[in-house]
Amino acid sequence: MKVSTLMPVLAICALLSFTSCSTESMNEEEVLTIDLATPPQAKPLEIEVLELINNYRISNGFSALSNNGTVKAVAYTHSDYMRISNEVSHHNFYVRKQSLQENENAQVVSENVAFGYTNAQSVVNAWINSPGHRSNIEGDFTHFDISAEQDENGDWYYTNIFIKR
Repeated sequence: MKVSTLMPVLAICALLSFTSCSTESMNEEEVLTIDLATPPQAKPLEIEVLELINNYRISNGFSALSNNGTVKAVAYTHSDYMRISNEVSHHNFYVRKQSLQENENAQVVSENVAFGYTNAQSVVNAWINSPGHRSNIEGDFTHFDISAEQDENGDWYYTNIFIKR
């Protein structure tokens, strides 16, 4: 992601986050601990987000994206990481990017993250109303997937990853 694109994304992520940083930390090796060949089962909330994004893309003249199990598995690792660390971030993005380059021949990788939205429409609306997030949704990608993980307080952490092969 270009620095000019990354800065607004990080600013929005900071605004979307209502949690404080945790003293608990995880190292990078702990981030990708899921079997990429067996992605987690999609939740109805996640399926709805993917459908809303594709509907938005189609209605704005962009092609629909295909969901991808490896992308889902990698997105899950980050949503779970954010849930455990109680922090919305793009930490370790390069690890996710490298994994998708190696396992899915991804040429381009980008992601949107969010916290606290209780339904698919609200998180997709927030991303569409943010120029940096919207540029990912409208980007020249071929595949995408999402993970939404809920913490013990019922708050949702979202990671939506886009790739181009």
